[in-house]
Amino acid sequence: MRALSVRIDADPPRRAALTLARRLERAVWLNGRATVALSGGSTAPPMLAELLGRQRAIPWDRIEAWQVDERVAPDGHRDRNANQLAELPCRVHLMPVTAGNVRAAAADYEAALPARFDVVHLGMGPDGHTASWPPGDPVADAPAGVRVAVSGRYQGRVRMTLTPAVINEAIGRVVLITGEDKAAAVAAWLEGAPFDGRDLPIARVERRNAAVVLDAAAAAKLEAHW
Repeated sequence: MRALSVRIDADPPRRAALTLARRLERAVWLNGRATVALSGGSTAPPMLAELLGRQRAIPWDRIEAWQVDERVAPDGHRDRNANQLAELPCRVHLMPVTAGNVRAAAADYEAALPARFDVVHLGMGPDGHTASWPPGDPVADAPAGVRVAVSGRYQGRVRMTLTPAVINEAIGRVVLITGEDKAAAVAAWLEGAPFDGRDLPIARVERRNAAVVLDAAAAAKLEAHW
C-alpha cells in the first residue's frame, strides 16, 4: 500500500497523464482489464490530450472509463464534461443527466459501476470542491451505501457525482491541481493550514495510494518540501 505522494512539476498535465497511464497499464497487466473514472473541469483537457498522445502505449481496448461527475445540461452543451471525453478510444460510460428523473438515473448509473475502480482522476476548485461535492452540500457526506448522488445547484447547475465512498474505495487516485487561486485550499488539504473555517470537500478524499500533481502556483502556500 502506497502513501500519499505529492509532486510539484513544471508540466503537471503531462505528469498526471503519465501517472494515470502507468496505473492503467499496471491494472491491465495484473487483471487483463482496467477501469478509470475521469473528472471534468479546466485542468482535465490538457491531461487528456497527453493521454491521447500516448495512445499507442495504452491498451485502450482493455480499458473502460466512467465519469466522476457531470452537470445536468443538454447533450453537446458547453457545460458538459462529456465533451472532454469524446476522443477517448475506449468504452466510455456517460452519466445519464438528460433523463427525465435524474435521481432515478443516478441509481441506474450506480448499478453499472465496477465494484472498485483501478484509478480515479480528480481536480479541485479554489473553494476546495472536488468531483461535484460543493462546500456544505450533503452529497459530500453521502452514506456509505450511496455511490452516485445528485448535488444541489452549484455554479448554475445541478450535478450528478460519484460519492466519497466510490472515490475512496478505488485502488488509487490521481489529483491534478494547478493555479495560484487554489494554493490556499491545497495548503489546507495537505498541511492543515487555515481555510477561514470553511468546509473543504477535498478533505474527504482518501490519501492512501493517492498521487497529487501540482504546478508551482498551486503549491505556493505549502510549507513542507514535498
